[in-house]
Amino acid sequence: QLQLVESGGGLVQPGGSLRLSCANSGFSLEYYAIGWFRQAPGKEREGISCISNKVGATYYADSVKGRFTIFRDIAKNTVYLQMNSLKPEDTAVYYCAGDSRYGASCPGADFGSWGQGTQVTVSS
Repeated sequence: QLQLVESGGGLVQPGGSLRLSCANSGFSLEYYAIGWFRQAPGKEREGISCISNKVGATYYADSVKGRFTIFRDIAKNTVYLQMNSLKPEDTAVYYCAGDSRYGASCPGADFGSWGQGTQVTVSS
């Protein structure tokens, strides 16, 4: 069972950093594919990163590659998105989502469980 809750958003200046958290109160996130998505006003939702099941393979959209890092803390049952070198165009509501199928991998994942979202604003 996936019950995802995001936190860590806020206002940050260009070039700054934020770390978003995606915590689950159910089964261990270690066994599920967890992705991060974002949606800016007037734009379509964009998938930006994903971490696969126990193998932990990671994936990134070109727009964030080299700046964002996805990782998980199994003991805390939390997946994180470390965001560095933030730009104004990173401003969006960020969501984490999970594929509730045991052992799912990111390629072909069916993200049916979503968190409530957290706002990230990059502005001077």
